[in-house]
Amino acid sequence: MNSVARPTVLVVDFGAQYAQLIARRVREAQVFSEIVSHRITADEVRMRKPAAVILSGGPKSVHVEGAPQLDPGIYELGIPILGICYGCQLIAQQLGGVVSRGDKGEYGRATLTRNGTSKLLGDTESTFSVWMSHFDSVSVAPEGFEVTASTPDAPVAVLEHTSKRIWAVQFHPEVVHTEHGQQILRRFLHELAGIVPNWTMESIVDSQIAAVRDQVGDERAICGLSGGVDSAVAAALVHRAIGANLTCVYVDTGLMRKNESDQVVETFKRNMGIELVHVDAGDEFYDKLQGVTDPEQKRKIIGETFVRIFERYTGGIKDAKFLVQGTLYPDVIESGGREGSATIKSHHNVGGLPDDMTLELCEPLRDLFKDEVRTLGTTLGLPDEIVWRQPFPGPGLGVRIIGEVTRDKVRILQEADAIVREEIRNAGLEREIWQAFAVLADIRSVGVMGDERTYARPIIIRAVTSDDAMTADWARLPHELLATMSSRIVNEVDGVNRVAYDITSKPPGTIEWE
Repeated sequence: MNSVARPTVLVVDFGAQYAQLIARRVREAQVFSEIVSHRITADEVRMRKPAAVILSGGPKSVHVEGAPQLDPGIYELGIPILGICYGCQLIAQQLGGVVSRGDKGEYGRATLTRNGTSKLLGDTESTFSVWMSHFDSVSVAPEGFEVTASTPDAPVAVLEHTSKRIWAVQFHPEVVHTEHGQQILRRFLHELAGIVPNWTMESIVDSQIAAVRDQVGDERAICGLSGGVDSAVAAALVHRAIGANLTCVYVDTGLMRKNESDQVVETFKRNMGIELVHVDAGDEFYDKLQGVTDPEQKRKIIGETFVRIFERYTGGIKDAKFLVQGTLYPDVIESGGREGSATIKSHHNVGGLPDDMTLELCEPLRDLFKDEVRTLGTTLGLPDEIVWRQPFPGPGLGVRIIGEVTRDKVRILQEADAIVREEIRNAGLEREIWQAFAVLADIRSVGVMGDERTYARPIIIRAVTSDDAMTADWARLPHELLATMSSRIVNEVDGVNRVAYDITSKPPGTIEWE
């Protein structure tokens, strides 16, 4: 994303999933946010000139050896700082207070009681519910800090030093279980830090069009349409920026959902007026994947084959310099795109590209979360059937087939997956479910159909609720709906004799199986 002039809040990541949620809440307050490593130095912060800094929570105790620290020089920069949970304890410890090891932790809902006037809490009630998740707690505030609230197990629940422009809370204002949580964040951002709330969809469109024009100039670009929301929105945005200099290439990998290829071609070629090259490359992908069972190897093969086909089929455009991709912020985070972050899995848009690729990447959505991308798509005029399509991985059904990918397995999975999505739609749950799909396991099980014994494959149904895919919970689908799906899949899909439902959340699991 082009570094246009805009107020930015740096969210310092101390682990777990807290930083991602905080970053999203800051953006909901119409302020741009970026996640940075806790190893960031005071000099690096000074150079980036953020409007504010937020220290996230984290899973560790400030007392354990190797606990993540913050460069103390950051406190002296005069930049407004808000510490949350671990961030609150770290501020207290580093600035001369005392963090005590508690006899018991404080987890879940707690009652916060204000102690007089609070700049941070503003005009909230004298008592309200907050969400806690800590074992240690601040017992003695650093010199000069005022304690403005407490809970039964956290005597120092809110710390404030107005002249130093440092505030801290032991609770988690970013979670929905904390009453007035977003109000408190907005007060910190807008009132105490004085940040103008100008991170709006209109500003995103304007800034990203300018960024694309600045990067691409008068050169030609090609965009790989995958059938998903992200590549569609990226294509629409870049087309708005450079017009006829964009050609979309839809590589039909043979790993798409049932009837999806026809819909993609119809939408972009006929309805949006974007030049589209349709490449039917299923045979090539199946040949490359023959005998391959390792998930990461499958992703790499699909990613590299995808790009190589791009380089061959560009509709006669030999002077294309840029490859447009719908990479999102969670993709970057999960692929280890930030210092100190572990690679959970490589993403097709991030980790599956060959080192010797001849095209330069243009990733206009790289700093956006999925909900922002959907809103952006609507702002750009894309139809609901594109904008609200469920997320679909770049490698397609290749990572929903455990083990070797074959045409027969793809056929089985396409039919089962179509039934799952159709029944979710019939139940009116499309907007409530983040993703619902079928997985084909690499095992066989015994079954009985009529008077005959069967030895066929099981289908696993996966349905989750989420805001941005950083965390997800398994969807509590009605039993009647699950029964309908199971009955239809077993009766209508040849090669399947058993259906299971995945009730694993993320973490510890991922949404996709591979």
